Amino acid sequence: MFIKLFLIALPVFFAIDMVWLALVAKNFYQQQIGFLMKPNINWVAAVIFYLLFIAGLVVFVISPAFSKQSWIHALLFGALFGLITYATYDLTNLATVKDWPLLVTIVDLVWGSVLAASISVITYFIAGKI
Repeated sequence: MFIKLFLIALPVFFAIDMVWLALVAKNFYQQQIGFLMKPNINWVAAVIFYLLFIAGLVVFVISPAFSKQSWIHALLFGALFGLITYATYDLTNLATVKDWPLLVTIVDLVWGSVLAASISVITYFIAGKI
């Protein structure tokens, strides 16, 4: 079941996050932390994060929601998982990186919650139809 849920969640994640990064928030991050951004993305690091994030969602959120037959569980625990994982990065940066913007932390915490909740619920419903 893990592989099935993982393979459903992965393209859902990419579709949602790429829209966010490429269209919605691109200018926001450039304006807020452009002084810290590399000219080229380290795709190996990005892909590792994506794979670990999806694996965590499947293990801790989507599989339990599927077992309980509860999309509400997927929604709420997905949002919590996203909040915690994005908070790990952003609150650490806020605590340790000089001039890290509070606004970036707030936006990322909201985005992480929305992203993970969305992936979890969409994956839940797709898996239920397959």
